[in-house]
Amino acid sequence: MLFTGRITANAEVRTIKGDKQVTNFTVALNQRYKTKAGEKKEKTAYVNCSYWVNPGLAVYLTKGAIVEISGWVEAQTWKNREGKVQADLGCAVDTVKLFGSNGVKPNDTSKEKKAEKKAVAAGGGDDDDLPF
Repeated sequence: MLFTGRITANAEVRTIKGDKQVTNFTVALNQRYKTKAGEKKEKTAYVNCSYWVNPGLAVYLTKGAIVEISGWVEAQTWKNREGKVQADLGCAVDTVKLFGSNGVKPNDTSKEKKAEKKAVAAGGGDDDDLPF
């Protein structure tokens, strides 16, 4: 399945059975539509993603980043403590394409670095290396 959405929280890397690592993150999928009466509505579905290929990608999978995910999606069910059946969507991710992010890596919290990134994005960077 192929889908595009926003990451809801910074990705987390976990080590499983010694040296195997998995990157876990959740993607929100929004659907906007109008009812027959013309009322605007919005639905959101959340997909819990597991990426087993490259744990180094986790630094780019930050809250708010827009990603395109390709992988195997399936519904997962379980019973909670009260015995009620719960369900969610899970995806074994094959590929990740990053379309946009919030511009700050999870461990990059200094105000100076944020201001520097904004200045470069706004055209305040060094123009000497531009080819035109």
